[in-house]
Amino acid sequence: MDWNRLIAERAAKIEASGIRKIFDLAATLKDPVNLSIGQPDFDVPEPVKASAIAAIREGFNRYTPSAGIPELREKILSRCAEQYGARPEDAVVTSGVSGGLTLALQALIDPGDEVLVPDPYFVSYKHLTALCEGKPVYYNTYPEFTVDPEAVERLVSPRTKVLLVMSPANPTGACLPEAVKQALADLARRHGLILLSDEIYDLFTYGPRGKSFLAYYPEGTLALNGLSKTASMTGWRLGWAAGPKALIENLTKLQQVTFVCSPSFAQKAALAAFQSDLSEAVPVYRAKRDRMLAGLREAGYEAVEPGGAFYLFPKVPPKFGSGQAFVEEAARRELLLVPGHVFSERDTHFRISYAAPDEKLARGLEILRKMAR
Repeated sequence: MDWNRLIAERAAKIEASGIRKIFDLAATLKDPVNLSIGQPDFDVPEPVKASAIAAIREGFNRYTPSAGIPELREKILSRCAEQYGARPEDAVVTSGVSGGLTLALQALIDPGDEVLVPDPYFVSYKHLTALCEGKPVYYNTYPEFTVDPEAVERLVSPRTKVLLVMSPANPTGACLPEAVKQALADLARRHGLILLSDEIYDLFTYGPRGKSFLAYYPEGTLALNGLSKTASMTGWRLGWAAGPKALIENLTKLQQVTFVCSPSFAQKAALAAFQSDLSEAVPVYRAKRDRMLAGLREAGYEAVEPGGAFYLFPKVPPKFGSGQAFVEEAARRELLLVPGHVFSERDTHFRISYAAPDEKLARGLEILRKMAR
C-alpha cells in the first residue's frame, strides 16, 4: 500500500502533538515525575458525577440537538450575562474547546485567509488553521508574554479574518490586562475581524478575574469555554462557543456533519457543575504556582510570573541550547516536561504544568535544581 500517495497532504503535514509524545512516554516509565500534561490533579466533583450517572441510568444516552440541550445553552448565555455584563446572542455546546475551535475556524477560514496567532500559542491553533488552508500570522509576546496592540495591528492585511486570543494563556499563564483587551477589541472592530477568544482557564486567575472579550466587542467575539479545567472534566469533552447568532448557526450546521453533538450525559452533568462551587482549587493552585516559581528562580531559572492557568514557561539554561535538548535530558532523569517549540516558533523555553500533587512538584524541583547546576 502506497501510503505516501494515499494520505492527504493536510494530514501528512501535521506533526504528532509533542504533548501526546510525552504522554506516551509517561506510560512506559514506572514512576515518572510528570509535569507535562495540562490536566487538573483533582477529581470531578461528586455532584457532577452523580448527575452524569443518573442521566445514563435514566436513559439519557441518545443524540441531543446538535447545538446542545436548550436548558444548558440558556445556562451558558445567562452565565455570560452574570459574569461579564454581556449576554451573547446564541451558544452551541461543543466537544470541548478544541471542538469549538475546530468548528469556528472551519466556518471562518477559506484557503489563504490569515489568522493572527499569539506566539507562544496553544498547540492546536497553528495546526487547525493549516487544516483549513489558512495562514497563521504570529504576533510576538516574548520576552514577558505581553501583547502590544499596535504591533498586532501592523500585521493586519486584507486577508486577515480572525484575531485569536487566550487569557489566561497556555503555555505561559499570562493574563491580558483589561486595557489591552479593550485595545484589541477596538482593533478588531476597526478592521472587521472576528475575535476568537479561548477562555478555558478563566477561573484560574490569581489576581482580579478579568472580563471576557464579549464585554468589549459582543458583535464580533466568539468566546470559547468549557469544564475540562474548572471541573476536571477533561475526558468528558464538554465545551461551548458563545457569540453572534449568524456565526453560531454556521458552527451548528458544521457540527451536524462532524461531531453531531456533545456527549449527552456530559451535558446533563454540566448543569450540575454550574450549580457547584468550582473555585476552591484556585487558592490551592496559586500556592503551587508560588512555590514552583520561587524554587525555579532560586535555582537560577528565568521565569515570568504567570497570572493564571497552571503553567510556568521558564527559559532554558544556556548550556542546553534548546528546549528539546533540555526536555530530553529531563526525561532521562524521569522528569517529563514539554519543549517550547511545541507552542512556539522558537525553542528557547519549556513548559511545566504544576497541576500535580505537591510531592511530585517537590521531586520535579529537585531534578530541575540538579540540572541547573
